[in-house]
Amino acid sequence: MTTIERRATTETWSRAGGTACAALALWLLAPAAIEAQVRMTVPPQAEPMALRGATIHTVTSGVIENGTILFENGVITAVGADLEIPDGTRVVDAAGKHIYPGLIDAYSTVGIAEIGAVGVSSDVNELGDFNPNVRADVAVNAESRHIGTTRSAGVLTTLTTPDGGLVSGMSSAMALEGWSWEEMSMQSAAALNVNWPNPNPRRFRGFGGFGFGQQEDPPSYEEQVQQLKSFFAEARAYRDAVAAGEEVRSDSRYLAMMPVFNGELPVVVAADGAAQINDAVTWAQEENLRIVIRGGRDAIHVADRLVAEDIPVILTSTMAAPGRDYEGYDGAYSMPARLHEAGVRFAISGGSGSLYSNRLPFEAGVAVAFGLPEDEALRAVTINPAEFLGLADRVGSLEPGKQATFLITTGTPLDMTSDIEQAYIQGRELDMNDIQKHFFEKYMEKVRQYMRRVIM
Repeated sequence: MTTIERRATTETWSRAGGTACAALALWLLAPAAIEAQVRMTVPPQAEPMALRGATIHTVTSGVIENGTILFENGVITAVGADLEIPDGTRVVDAAGKHIYPGLIDAYSTVGIAEIGAVGVSSDVNELGDFNPNVRADVAVNAESRHIGTTRSAGVLTTLTTPDGGLVSGMSSAMALEGWSWEEMSMQSAAALNVNWPNPNPRRFRGFGGFGFGQQEDPPSYEEQVQQLKSFFAEARAYRDAVAAGEEVRSDSRYLAMMPVFNGELPVVVAADGAAQINDAVTWAQEENLRIVIRGGRDAIHVADRLVAEDIPVILTSTMAAPGRDYEGYDGAYSMPARLHEAGVRFAISGGSGSLYSNRLPFEAGVAVAFGLPEDEALRAVTINPAEFLGLADRVGSLEPGKQATFLITTGTPLDMTSDIEQAYIQGRELDMNDIQKHFFEKYMEKVRQYMRRVIM
């Protein structure tokens, strides 16, 4: 139906006393409107399913050749070879394919940042230095175009993370399928984020001695660390007052800290330099906190302490140029391999920008090219972040009882020559279209039309 035909039909409905709702429904059903959606949200799993004949990479229990995976109501019920398939199960032939757990990006802004040049499309930063009560999931846009491109790369779960200030707020574990943030949210508060102060901040002094652009110096490193300690002390005092039955004014910031003090949530501390990491670890020990280091550019230089204290690291990029003149070109590329050799537990993330979560498999792939065993690289984007951030009972590996969140591929998802043919999130068979595929097909059609004109 053309635009003119839709308009004429709508006018006919109106003249016949049809309601605005009827006209809207007709428009929504038009092919052009459906095409514009790019990807469609799919309903929950409605029938038991079996994927049969694939090579299944469980991550935690080895590789199963010619295996079968059964799942029902969004949960894996069995994984193995020669499984008996119950009656009433829809069977999908996956012979010659590979099945992997959905990848997990431990540090992402997918859903809360859309267009870098458009400030109102970003909900990453909040005003103020202390915002532990901020939860990323409530700001997630379920219609974000980055969701489709991220899923097409194999990333099915993200730890969507706010930023800004000293205490940024809570990362939210998000399944990248659903009509709304409520439907997508797996765990609203999965980790508290702290930005450790920089010992050597760059300070803007103005131009030519005339004072243009001059501003007051920010607080010193020591002052910012003290501010952080004071805030945690105030929150502990609040908790103790509530426990003692004292009458206190409700404060959402302090209330949000309670699971952290109780050891229920980890604290992810953004720190790159060796001095920063050491100071952050010492602070966490004094506060009796369960921490994860994020960034970790100099983690290899404090590896012995990280191993001794069993502190994991989330590396924010392996595809990065060296940041110092004396560093080798492969400093970031080889960091995962060196941390693995040193015994440090780590995960690899796709970088904080929502545009880069779809690079996650290739961040891990680069690490393989520079010495990290492939099975360890796979763990770094599946079970490791799941364990660090309290999600290992639901995602990160293929085991009975876990969510049916996995990929059907032609090979390892860490290799860009492999294709991800289908993905499932909590048993939902995803629409694998995305905006990049949409434009590829659109402009390939333009080429085809041009070639037909030339030939004719």
